Amino acid sequence: MVGPILIVEDNPDDEALILRALKKCNVKNEVEVVRDGAEALDYLFKNGQFATRATGDPTVVLLDIRLPKINGLEVLERVRADPRTRRVPVVMLTSSDEQEDMIRSYDLGCNSYVRKPVEFDKFMEAIGSLGLYWLLVNEPPPQTE
Repeated sequence: MVGPILIVEDNPDDEALILRALKKCNVKNEVEVVRDGAEALDYLFKNGQFATRATGDPTVVLLDIRLPKINGLEVLERVRADPRTRRVPVVMLTSSDEQEDMIRSYDLGCNSYVRKPVEFDKFMEAIGSLGLYWLLVNEPPPQTE
């Protein structure tokens, strides 16, 4: 079974662009959107409003760094620290151009770090490439459940 794409994004404009780019690339996966780090952790660990969600991990998590409640780096750290989620592919998708954020993301175990391009066409192309790679090219780890 192919899992959903989990988008963790608090900016509604970026969310809309990501969804549009995935649709343009004919991505058929279900897409789940959460808007802060606490919701992301609840989703991934099946807590709170996500306690009854279907089992299985997302195919990929597109995780922003600058998030309300719990930032993306802390989400990544918690995901990698737990044996249930440590193999879930996580792409840091962020507007941060801080080298420290990139280094910290890789140190914490992200699979990829992508800066959100400012130009619309480049943003669409970047998301399309991400979708194609993680959904068609990458071989995901076996489900842990």
